[in-house]
Amino acid sequence: MPWKENGVMEERYRFIQEWNSEDWTMAELCREFGVTRKTGYKWLERYEAGGMKGLRELSRAPQHHPNQIGEQEEARILAVRERHRYWGARKIRAWLERESEGEPVAAASAIGSILKANGLTQPRRRRRKAWPSEEPLAEAREANQVWCADFKGWFRSGDGERIDPLTITDASSRYLLRCQAVKAADYVHSQPIFEAAFREYGLPERVRTDNGAPFGSNGESALTRLSVWWIKLGIVPERIEPGKPQQNGRHERMHRTLKQATASPPARNRRAQQQRFDEFRQEFNEQRPHEALGQTTPASHYQCSSREYPRLLAPMEYPEIWPVRLVNSGGQIRMQNQQVFVSHALEGERVGLEPIDEQHWRVWFSFYQLGILTGKRMRIWRPERWEKRQRNKSTKPIPAPEGRP
Repeated sequence: MPWKENGVMEERYRFIQEWNSEDWTMAELCREFGVTRKTGYKWLERYEAGGMKGLRELSRAPQHHPNQIGEQEEARILAVRERHRYWGARKIRAWLERESEGEPVAAASAIGSILKANGLTQPRRRRRKAWPSEEPLAEAREANQVWCADFKGWFRSGDGERIDPLTITDASSRYLLRCQAVKAADYVHSQPIFEAAFREYGLPERVRTDNGAPFGSNGESALTRLSVWWIKLGIVPERIEPGKPQQNGRHERMHRTLKQATASPPARNRRAQQQRFDEFRQEFNEQRPHEALGQTTPASHYQCSSREYPRLLAPMEYPEIWPVRLVNSGGQIRMQNQQVFVSHALEGERVGLEPIDEQHWRVWFSFYQLGILTGKRMRIWRPERWEKRQRNKSTKPIPAPEGRP
């Protein structure tokens, strides 16, 4: 008799009733219901022990698992989570492995189940991913090849004071070099933070930022006082494309963690908020495992740059055959008895003009190409804008620069 034709509970109860009628032997009754005698005796025992409740379908999952996490280990996991509120299961497991001295550690999935059972996880809202873009940005394979810098979105402390955190990271190791609240996002307040980082860690090859102040401008040269200072130090300023923060994605991801850990809710005043930043920086660098680094810490991968911060800046030099011009207080140079605007950020600096032909020069500030100076209109164009203009006119393109000697 197939048991699926009626409810399972009803069939099992009818089996018990028929047995109690004493009209059947166990072998006959089991053949009638299509079960083995072992199953028949099992239902009798469970009915005698628990009545109708004993006939319910029980979970087939093992009541005891050989790899089940003990109470002591669970308490340890919860203690780590309490100290580091925004660590997930994989980071907690990596930390436990580092501290357990070779003892076995629970799987990340088991740790995740414990966090979920204790109400310590929150499902993340899915967001649409941006399409990848072709970007001429340097790949950071070693420490100090590329530093990333940005201002974390400002917020107010408990006493209403505006907090503008300036953050600097090493792109390769993810090491958080600086996390400092400044009074304004400008050159005056940002330059000392960078100088302190350069003195402590040495000079990077490049600094990657967005296009906002004090990193970039909307002028033809796109330079600011801060980026001019970097160039004088031999640092290449890199700016991501406007509206594409994903090109600085490693730094942006750090900002999300920074906000969760230090600004939700904000501290009572600036001093207390800076203390939170300092504590976060120490934890982020030396304790928090990083998945992209094989669950190791940024501090275990970072080392200072071999390029030390110079005591004096070397004078700007150009090839002897190049005309050299001094940028005046109006940000202009004099060329063929005309004033040509270069950049206000270069006031008092010397620029070199690499001859292309009789009517065109490449304008350089050290190794940084400012643009192309046209003799007819006496205007400096950004290289990419000039090339686009030439394509639209179907004129012969100007040869690419050979680079600074």
